Amino acid sequence: MPRQSAAVYRRRRIVLLGGLIILLAAIGIGVWLLVAQPWASAATESAPKPTPTSSSTSSSASTPTPGTVASPDAEASNPQLPPDEAPEDVPDASQTPAIVACQAKDIEVKAVADAESYADGVLPKLSISLTNKGSSDCTLDVGSTMQSITVSSGSDVWWRSTDCQQNPSSMIATLTAGTTVTSKDPVTWDRTRSSVETCEQENRQRAPGGGASYHVAVSIGGFASVSTQQILLY
Repeated sequence: MPRQSAAVYRRRRIVLLGGLIILLAAIGIGVWLLVAQPWASAATESAPKPTPTSSSTSSSASTPTPGTVASPDAEASNPQLPPDEAPEDVPDASQTPAIVACQAKDIEVKAVADAESYADGVLPKLSISLTNKGSSDCTLDVGSTMQSITVSSGSDVWWRSTDCQQNPSSMIATLTAGTTVTSKDPVTWDRTRSSVETCEQENRQRAPGGGASYHVAVSIGGFASVSTQQILLY
């Protein structure tokens, strides 16, 4: 068998060395691709980012967070009625008719006694009756300042409730149409002759008894009784 030349051996070594280099290069490239994964970051960067939908945008806009002021749209959904557009069915206090003062034509005043006759030593208790004969309520001063009770015998005035009155007061009251009221606390006549000078005297002149007739007249709020109430003292 003839021997091959040295050139042939050199070519074979070169071919084997080149193949070995290519194999090692392929193995190195495969290992690098497996470890580095360069396509992963590229895929992540190239992936489209989600955009907010209309529902999520409106939800976040309409829900105020603590410490923030609601948007004007929230106020527009619950408008307030301006003062000059109040409902028509609300009554206007300025148009409510005021209760006026009582008129003489509507008021009837009468004297009231707790009895028609009084035995010796019994003291008459006298009151005032007030009737509103009108069709509307009215106001009247019914305080003690505007009350007066007078006891007379003929033309002789024996006693006035105002002669020795103490701490007179004023009180405006509303009289309901068609009703009658009577003074709550009657005034007691001590069966003596009164005057502003003898209020503290204990020996004032006593009114005669024995069936003597006396007439009681009253006035209140500037209105006087038309008739008198007769009483008899024994």
